[in-house]
Amino acid sequence: MLASSAFLRRRTFAFSHPRLVLALIVNQRPLPEAFTQREWTLIQQLRTPAQVQRFFTAMPYNWERNGGTMRSFREVVQKNEAHCLEAAVGAAVILEQHGYPPLLLDIESVDLLDHVVFVFQQRGRWGSIARSRDPGLQGRKPVFRNLRQLVWSYFDSYIDRTGRIKGYGLTSLYDLGNYDWRFSARKMNKIEDHLRAIPHKKLPSSDRRYDFWHERYLRFKQRYPDRRPVYYNNRSQWMT
Repeated sequence: MLASSAFLRRRTFAFSHPRLVLALIVNQRPLPEAFTQREWTLIQQLRTPAQVQRFFTAMPYNWERNGGTMRSFREVVQKNEAHCLEAAVGAAVILEQHGYPPLLLDIESVDLLDHVVFVFQQRGRWGSIARSRDPGLQGRKPVFRNLRQLVWSYFDSYIDRTGRIKGYGLTSLYDLGNYDWRFSARKMNKIEDHLRAIPHKKLPSSDRRYDFWHERYLRFKQRYPDRRPVYYNNRSQWMT
């Protein structure tokens, strides 16, 4: 069947603009052949955000004991451990294959210890996939009308000795352009730099609310120094 003249014009235009061609290639999800057999089997098994969250919850946490890391999906699968940003990028790679855009949300804290989560929408509501040392900072079910509500669901459980959410920023990994965020064997510092550089919306909060949860956290840790709190009111919204 002959291609239409409109299609031929579009193809000719694209190939006469190399940067456009590159953008089209970079922002397309990889074909199955780009993955190892182990990776592709995993992707086929993890078809929903809830399944991906359970996968990362069960995965050992990356404590970076030998120095800071920022691993790609391929490296995370090989090492079988992940911290929050590595899990967020890993979730993006997996769910990209099932039609979800690779969106990361940077939750900004006053102590500069940000939390990065993968965010998605189902039936118009926002949810997240996240890996954390703290149970209250894992994923969220898709029940939030907007990102601001989603970030607020993390506010109380973010408060420890120094943490307090002050803002949030959304980005797509496609915005990185010609950068291998799926398979790279190198430390992916560019993702961290990009997250710091994107615009962040402020999240003003009352000192009264902060003081209540901060004092409760300190009392809890004094009594249970080796445990992590799970006493929050919104546990029904958690996706673990």
